[in-house]
Amino acid sequence: VTIFPAVLTLPEGDKATFFCNISMENDPGSEYSLNWYKETNHSQGQKFAEISRHKPMTETEKYRFINHTPVFEIEILNLQRNDSGSYYCGLITLFEPNKVMESSRSRLIITAAPQMNATDEPETEKGNSSEHIKAVLLGILLLAGVVVLLVFGCLTFMYRRGGMTPLEAMQTQFGAWERPPVVSVSTVDYGVLEFQRDQHTPVPPKTQLAEQTEYATIIFPEEKPVTPERGKKHLD
Repeated sequence: VTIFPAVLTLPEGDKATFFCNISMENDPGSEYSLNWYKETNHSQGQKFAEISRHKPMTETEKYRFINHTPVFEIEILNLQRNDSGSYYCGLITLFEPNKVMESSRSRLIITAAPQMNATDEPETEKGNSSEHIKAVLLGILLLAGVVVLLVFGCLTFMYRRGGMTPLEAMQTQFGAWERPPVVSVSTVDYGVLEFQRDQHTPVPPKTQLAEQTEYATIIFPEEKPVTPERGKKHLD
């Protein structure tokens, strides 16, 4: 049973990966499991994980174990200072009870996270900036939607009250907003008319002579009524 790499130095927040290789040349069909151990300050190793031969992968919040028989992989996630120590794997064979074969120790050293320069922008700040821009745009869209709804509601009310179609109400409303109110003022102009009098000397009325009137009497002879006999004679 072997483990590699022998030494691994990584900063906080990174991920460490170790590989444990086993050899089952004598009995390849036997059943077994693999345990992972950790030692701190040369203390006795503490078992913190186990993976069987038939289990392809096991994952927790802190560790991920992957079975690539005959190689087993362990990933230590989100490294912290207290993850420093010595790691090793132990093969437990089931055909020979209580037989454990351990690998050598691999050293994991965790260093402080690198300091960021003042000119470097953190990824979180970039993410927060993009989220802030999205939130502002969403707020603007919501505000525009509320304004549109208010205008539509106002136009609908005017349509129901005045009998106009929504288009006419919209034209009337926008026309009222665009054109300023016209105030009509009645004005009266006064003038002076001057009439000139005729300066000629008045002419006395002419003396008209009295007209002479003559009267005549016309006497028409009395006619006899026409009888049938007289009419006949007259025709003859």
